[in-house]
Amino acid sequence: MHIFRFWGSSGPRLGLQLEGRHFDLSATAPHFQDLGTWLALSKPVDAVHEVLHDCERFPAPESLALLPPIDFQEVWASGVTYLRSKVARMEESKDSADIYDLVYSAERPELFFKALPARVSGHGMPIRIRRDSNWNVPEPELVIVLSSRGDIVGYTICNDMSSRSIEGENPLYLPQAKIYEGSCAIGPMIELNDGTSKARTIRISIDRDGRTAFEGEISTSQMHRKPEDLAGWLFRELRFPAGVLLSTGTGIVPPSSFSLMTGDVVLISIDGIGTLRNQVA
Repeated sequence: MHIFRFWGSSGPRLGLQLEGRHFDLSATAPHFQDLGTWLALSKPVDAVHEVLHDCERFPAPESLALLPPIDFQEVWASGVTYLRSKVARMEESKDSADIYDLVYSAERPELFFKALPARVSGHGMPIRIRRDSNWNVPEPELVIVLSSRGDIVGYTICNDMSSRSIEGENPLYLPQAKIYEGSCAIGPMIELNDGTSKARTIRISIDRDGRTAFEGEISTSQMHRKPEDLAGWLFRELRFPAGVLLSTGTGIVPPSSFSLMTGDVVLISIDGIGTLRNQVA
């Protein structure tokens, strides 16, 4: 089952995709009026199962105006959760390479704020690269959608755009490398957590002028940290009454010779979730 946001006649609403059928979830109960209210429930996934027989069917989401699967939530992100990411950060930060090696093996993970909802692009919406950076890359990541209690409610896709030249110059520039207009894309839908733990393949393809400029894939089985562990650290000293989205890091890093350009189309796919497509504006 998948949850998605769309623009209805009365404003933003929640939809449900189940076995190829699509339903208006917001029409079933007040606690489905938005993601924040739903994620504040004690058991959000159970609440969806309880209203399945009341869902109102409507056309496939391809005919609807899809919105990013976020409304009142903050977006946080994790760093150096894959070995490939650690190596890449050490290569780009020659003067401070040791810090990435240390955080990779430390008990405490690297967690950082990424975006507010207003700065999140959805499926089909534009993304941007920093104009004061000459080395910009997409970072395809699995996102865990967390309830107000810190439980994993579902999964979606994030493009955690990054200016590697800025972070490589000095790790203290991380906020500028990671947080700017058009630096975060999320979507297209949220796959509900069915209680099973499984490895997923993350794939990325970057099209430039009708040709593939870069492609790669990795399995989430190569993550050095478990999603539940990352969620636990995030909730240690923070409250998220409307839930929160936590991106779990990337294991796909383009070569140092590659940098995104205006017009590039970035496609990120994750098993079971779908494909997030964005063009660099």
